[in-house]
Amino acid sequence: QVQLVESGGGLVQPGGSLRLSCAASGSFFRIDGMGWYRQAPGKQRELVASITRGGIGGYVDSLKGRFTISRDLAKNIVYLQMDSLKPDDTAVYYCNAQVKVQILDPLRTYWGQGTQVTVSS
Repeated sequence: QVQLVESGGGLVQPGGSLRLSCAASGSFFRIDGMGWYRQAPGKQRELVASITRGGIGGYVDSLKGRFTISRDLAKNIVYLQMDSLKPDDTAVYYCNAQVKVQILDPLRTYWGQGTQVTVSS
């Protein structure tokens, strides 16, 4: 079993910052890519950022410069630093991971339970 647990969400004023964390635990061989998605009320879940096992990050164009993804490979943690937050960033943020549970298994996608981020004055 693989568990992903997000933390770091909360209420922040416009222009503020938050740092989300997502820790993977359980029994598995390796985690490859990890990513952050978000889902605002009434909208579809959308990709925010992703990062390869080698640490190369990719971002949705509209979020470049405000959000930064990083990971601690040894601890199986992925972070999302969010700066200059706007009310439109309000959403539930989910992390996911591409996991090889056993050495010969294909990669499988696992999701966390989500953490609420609310940007409001």
